Amino acid sequence: MRILVIGKGGREHTIIWALKKSSRVERIYCAPGNAGISELAENVPIKENEFDKIAQFALDYAIDLVVVGPEDPLAAGIVDYLEERNIPVFGPRGNAAIIEGSKVFTKELLQKYKIPTAAYESFESYEPALAYVRKQGAPIVIKADGLAAGKGVIVAQTLAEAEKALQDIMVDKVFGEQGSQVVIEEFLQGQEMSILSFVDGNVVRPMVPSQDHKQIFDEDKGPNTGGMGTYSPLPHIPQSVIDEAIETIIKPTAEAMVKEGRSFRGVLFAGLMITENGPKTIEFNARFGDPETQVVLSLLETDLLDIFLATINGRLQDMDIQWSGDTAVCVVLASGGYPGSYPKGVPIYGLDEVQDSVVFHAGTTHKDGQVVTDGGRVLGVTARGASIMEARAKAYADVERIRFEGMQYRADIALKALR
Repeated sequence: MRILVIGKGGREHTIIWALKKSSRVERIYCAPGNAGISELAENVPIKENEFDKIAQFALDYAIDLVVVGPEDPLAAGIVDYLEERNIPVFGPRGNAAIIEGSKVFTKELLQKYKIPTAAYESFESYEPALAYVRKQGAPIVIKADGLAAGKGVIVAQTLAEAEKALQDIMVDKVFGEQGSQVVIEEFLQGQEMSILSFVDGNVVRPMVPSQDHKQIFDEDKGPNTGGMGTYSPLPHIPQSVIDEAIETIIKPTAEAMVKEGRSFRGVLFAGLMITENGPKTIEFNARFGDPETQVVLSLLETDLLDIFLATINGRLQDMDIQWSGDTAVCVVLASGGYPGSYPKGVPIYGLDEVQDSVVFHAGTTHKDGQVVTDGGRVLGVTARGASIMEARAKAYADVERIRFEGMQYRADIALKALR
């Protein structure tokens, strides 16, 4: 089969890496791809939002399946666009991708169907939102309604931080129209957990759980990022808690979307908090997470192409999906200055010295024959082992072999599991 993957990050690199294992895959293209992806697939100079060019390429090159990685084209309806042209595509339609595209929609859905989540209010105007925050106090969570590249959520520890977040989002429009509404939530305490699931309507097939590290610095300090590292599975979280999250949150949400006429088909990503009162929903995403995909797909033993095809053809319920008993750890290497402004075009050294990890490229490109940085999160160094300690040791040993000016990373990925 000939496959076209849409995207250019670590998630897409990992999806392609996993698809390459399938004996049924003849050739993979990626639009637009990155330097690491070019070693496994043919990069195509088409942007994720150029639907017409993507469709024409799929038709011209007899593509058998399009796999959509990022949230922006999903929310904009790329799946509907391709399906209308009889191009097979993996991912949710636009009316289902709204579960990530609008936090207000998601909170109202969860409230309507009594699915556990944080208490909240939503606002379209700055002054009422500010008054609510001052009444509630801190810590408190401020969320831009729309897509904001993983940076539209501010966990404000002080009232001053909350007020600044509202000013940034609603007045200064740092996220543009994506911040025309905000959701203000109670602050939940506990362990975070991510569960990605293959979903086709009412059929839910959960993947192994993982835990992301959102803040830029060790010990969960500093501003949120798109994710600085992750690991899977989670030996310190009881299986009973994981099962409870699946039965009380993920499955009911998939069923609620069907009832709302928004049947979800693709990967549903549940961001959860394990509180004293059980699992609660932080957010839903409509696609594979990044960097969760790097560890989760590293542990997948079933052919990923078979799962994709079963999902879009209504056969997911017949799939027996198998996972390795190993552990995987991913450490993200980021550009200096991230998640603020950062340079691009910085040469990367040591990639050929890596020994025990797979390095998934997130923000890289080629310049004068050299792999250089091209984003905030640059690489995801991912290793497998029989235990968290073994996988961590392998990943961090290979992190030490990679060098670029300004490189920063967290040194505490997966330590929560060991504590």
